[in-house]
Amino acid sequence: MTDRPQRSEDETPTLFTLAQIQHLMRVEFSRAQRYGYPVVCLILAVDQLGATRDSFGYEAKEAVLQAVVELLHERTRTSDFLGRLPDDRLMIIVPHSSLEGIEIMATRLVERAGELEISEAPGQAFTFSIGGSWLTAGETLFFDELMRTAEECLQEAISSGGGKYIARSPLERA
Repeated sequence: MTDRPQRSEDETPTLFTLAQIQHLMRVEFSRAQRYGYPVVCLILAVDQLGATRDSFGYEAKEAVLQAVVELLHERTRTSDFLGRLPDDRLMIIVPHSSLEGIEIMATRLVERAGELEISEAPGQAFTFSIGGSWLTAGETLFFDELMRTAEECLQEAISSGGGKYIARSPLERA
């Protein structure tokens, strides 16, 4: 399996499917625990994507998601894994990266959302909410806790108005 679904110069970037990204997350999580390196799970949602679909149609929603995927391909490493989750959310698995680096990357993604211009949704402004969670070297926990914490952080970011990155360790869950 390659690091990322490949594309030619004239094709648009693709994503791993739900089943593939979940499998890759489990594999990377197991490797991180075994070899003692950090791994981060980020879940990204385009705020008000449903309203965009309602106002401009399904094609506009898909154009927005494709633009976000292109942005993620530009702003992530080839060793990072990108996949589409249900409800039009995107998962990013980032192995071997510092928490400071992840925060910088996620913050820049949130900032770049406002620069998206989608011809199928003229004049529409976009924001991202990102939830994150991590496993650092030496921690022992279950894979599901990593995803659950990222989901909770995403919901917290959305509930607080969107357009932000919130992350924490599964060990900090209340």
